[in-house]
Amino acid sequence: MSRKGPVTELVLNRPERRNALTERMLTDIPGLLNEALEDAGLRVLVVRGAGGHFTAGADIGEFADIYATESRADAYSLTIARALDALAAFPAPVIARVEGACIGGGCGLALACDLRFATETARLGITPAKLGLAFPFNDTKRLVDAVGIPAAKDLIFTARHVGADEALAMGLVDRVWPLEHFDAEFADWLAPLLAGSPHTAKVMKQMIGLIAGGAAQETSETRKLFRDAFTGDDFQEGYQAFLGKRAPDFTKRRS
Repeated sequence: MSRKGPVTELVLNRPERRNALTERMLTDIPGLLNEALEDAGLRVLVVRGAGGHFTAGADIGEFADIYATESRADAYSLTIARALDALAAFPAPVIARVEGACIGGGCGLALACDLRFATETARLGITPAKLGLAFPFNDTKRLVDAVGIPAAKDLIFTARHVGADEALAMGLVDRVWPLEHFDAEFADWLAPLLAGSPHTAKVMKQMIGLIAGGAAQETSETRKLFRDAFTGDDFQEGYQAFLGKRAPDFTKRRS
């Protein structure tokens, strides 16, 4: 983990293996996310890989051990689910910076993020068909939510790799920028988010998550989310800023 002001980065750092995900890396993710939450100034979490790639997916070198027994395979499956579900449930916005390879479980990791911003070098693929495996249910649900059923079937049945532009067209990624301009473009995109209310981002991430999970009507939970905003510090600051014809400063906190 590294912090750059209000932006915290979770870096996949095995560049010699295109950041292939070991079981240990997946096990560590929930704890690292909990550590990140201790920083009250965190506004955005960026997940990226080192050395020009996002991640080539699971480390196949571990498979002989992981799939040695049914109980061992079940434990590994639970480790994956815990890591990706923790990422999906992270209360602040989570952005995947997708560069180079984003394959197999790497796509699962990227799909657990709120948004996926890619460089033109990105190549994405969902490849369990090449190994006779299945894609985890939660990952498949997120894939279908992102691209729709026909495109999800296309990607999974063929296990083909798609470039950044095709991934953008099908909804697998949300922005594509040239590598040399990525940092500047991302900073431009990020500026209004950082100027806005962190409470709004947190609450609306919860609300959208409920809708994505199947909620179709107002509930006591959603009414409370809406109502509680009016008593929060961010609303008081935003309202006073509006009356005073000034920009709000949501870094302020009142007792």
